[in-house]
Amino acid sequence: MIKRPNTSAQRIKRHKRIRAKISGTPVRPRLDVFRSKANIYAQIIDDVAGVTLCSASTVEKGFDGYGGNKEAARKVGLTIAERALEKGIKTVVFDRGGYVYHGRIQELAEGAREGGLEF
Repeated sequence: MIKRPNTSAQRIKRHKRIRAKISGTPVRPRLDVFRSKANIYAQIIDDVAGVTLCSASTVEKGFDGYGGNKEAARKVGLTIAERALEKGIKTVVFDRGGYVYHGRIQELAEGAREGGLEF
């Protein structure tokens, strides 16, 4: 019998290790990313107050096209940056959620930087 590694459990372990070091403050909130097979989600969170300040994802009504590719991730990054700038947020801490900084995660981060966020 072939034993396959539980990749979702490994990601959760990495995410907990990252979250032990990263925290969002009112001055510099946390940009959190969640990736599923067909969609990608981003939130800007103030961990001190426990509040989500703004969010963007590929499942919103205004989003058209497939949500599980790099182009969609870049659009979500641009959208979250635009919404953050409207609320006066310019700098954030990037939380990759235990995912490798590659592919869709990297595209979302580059889109957010392109939109005006600094991290």
